[in-house]
Amino acid sequence: SAANAVPAPLPAVVPATVLPVTAGRGLNVLPSFGFLFDIDGVLVRGRTPIPAAKTAFQKLVNSQGQFLVPVVFVTNAGDCLRQKKADQLSHILGVPISQDQVMMSHSPLRMFKRYHPKCVLVSGQGPLLDIAQDLGFSQPVTIEMLRAKYPLLDVVDHDRAPGVLVSLCFKYFSVILFGEPVRWETNLQLIIDVLLTSGYPGNPYHHENYPHIPVLACNMDLMWVAEAQSPRFGHGTFMVCLENIYKKITGKDLKYEALMGKPSELTYQYADYLIRAQAAERQWKQPIRTLYAVGDNLMTDVYGANLYNRYLEEKNSRKDSKTWIQAKNELASSAATHCRSVLVCTGVYNPHTEVPLDTKESRTMIFHGHRDFRFDPALVEPDHVVPDVNAAVDLIFQLENFAPN
Repeated sequence: SAANAVPAPLPAVVPATVLPVTAGRGLNVLPSFGFLFDIDGVLVRGRTPIPAAKTAFQKLVNSQGQFLVPVVFVTNAGDCLRQKKADQLSHILGVPISQDQVMMSHSPLRMFKRYHPKCVLVSGQGPLLDIAQDLGFSQPVTIEMLRAKYPLLDVVDHDRAPGVLVSLCFKYFSVILFGEPVRWETNLQLIIDVLLTSGYPGNPYHHENYPHIPVLACNMDLMWVAEAQSPRFGHGTFMVCLENIYKKITGKDLKYEALMGKPSELTYQYADYLIRAQAAERQWKQPIRTLYAVGDNLMTDVYGANLYNRYLEEKNSRKDSKTWIQAKNELASSAATHCRSVLVCTGVYNPHTEVPLDTKESRTMIFHGHRDFRFDPALVEPDHVVPDVNAAVDLIFQLENFAPN
């Protein structure tokens, strides 16, 4: 099966002691490339900074703290506003980061303007109402607000008393999954209720209402790495639960209007747009031709970068979906021709346990990507494997023959 396809062996890990670039004849002083940095597993583990990160970022800024190349942080996290994440990164890395350099998993929702004036149910954690309103949604409703309106729907925990009833609008309802929630049983139950009643969860189920109301999902990571020795459940795991419950009840597949967050092409196109915006703001005239996506996860960072690279190579010949056409209308066309994947060994990926050996059995790979993404072994082969983010920066500067003034 596709999930058990045998990938080619990964490239060898490049040693950390890459020779530093020195100024000289023929070196580039203006960037024609940009960085897309993952955060968890590349710059931090949970709340603990990875030591190589601060060293790497000292090489990316000048003495005034200005970036020498365009940099965007592309995270599948979605539990806070961009400014908070920028402040956290500034503290961790010791360089000033603006919110315009931060791309959360939900950032592309800014482009889905047709949903902004409508009443949407939002699932996840963190300041969901603030996040939704910052993205442009004028009538977001949280799971807790919905539960307060319909207290009889959430009965798994017998000790939870319903809150004060509130008045809610459910016209033109859609569902936005921002990230893994805290009370999975409540979120799963109420989302299913909304889907099977076309947005009127107090009503009886109607299985003939298919396709169901729109569902937009951010962050498909099955697992992510924190301080624990093993990866933890991510939003992708919650989505697996939701999809299987829906199919078990209805016999039909849960459909998504859009999937965003890595490895979605939509996410990389939006990140590409942010890179170009930075270059334009700095008045760098040279087009950004190559993007380097630095991450720790084969199934999200590497898969996504390689998928976007394939898109860049085929963009003039392929037929785009409605979602892509909408994105193109919102975002100017990219000048990039390549998106290179750089895998670090400080997070989910561990070269000591995951480098395939020569036997077919040991090279079998289980696909942790989302149901709607076809597994292609070529897409989980990184262009480069390095020990950490500092080695990644050194390597990329060498590949680009880059020596800033």
